[in-house]
Amino acid sequence: MASPNINAQSSPGGPQHEAPQSVDGMPLIHSARTPPVLPWPDIGRLAKWSVSSYKFGFGTECLRDGDPDTFWHSDGPQPHFITIEFPRKVAIQKISIYLSWPQDDSYTPSTLAIRAGTGPSDLQDVRVATLDKPDGWITFDVSSEPDEDGHTFKPVHAYVLQIIVVANHMSGKDTHIRGLRVLGPLEDHASDGDPFPFTSPPFKMYETIR
Repeated sequence: MASPNINAQSSPGGPQHEAPQSVDGMPLIHSARTPPVLPWPDIGRLAKWSVSSYKFGFGTECLRDGDPDTFWHSDGPQPHFITIEFPRKVAIQKISIYLSWPQDDSYTPSTLAIRAGTGPSDLQDVRVATLDKPDGWITFDVSSEPDEDGHTFKPVHAYVLQIIVVANHMSGKDTHIRGLRVLGPLEDHASDGDPFPFTSPPFKMYETIR
């Protein structure tokens, strides 16, 4: 599937806990080191995370710990990638990733490919992001397919999401990623008539009766 690039360049942000605003599906740039407060639910904690390689002490836990001073450090052949596997199909709207060119130099990704599918063997490209010396949290849609309103993008429904580091700045070999979140879509109003709606991500994961 053809996918347009996202040109995301760092820009000044607001206060540390102020959420940046999205305009017509464009990437959100948040220059603070701590994870931004965003309206989309974090569904990454429901999944199993793995990486293509890592140095001891710099594994998947560093992607999720919220500490800007820790980072995943790849330690193997290219391309480097992160695989996020959910126990059932979920709706994935955005990813939020923390990269720091001033700290990581040639370890900083310059091109990311986002893939999704039902399993590791049938992943398809859904988006490509190009990054020019990023420094902060960058949040963007995983899909390149416009929604009905023409101003936002449809969520991707998948069991597996994979983020691939296609290239680093200055042709670097290994890579550093200091934070990563997987975000679901904003809650719709489909359950407005239900006095006891199950709307949290854990409930949505296991709401079916077996």
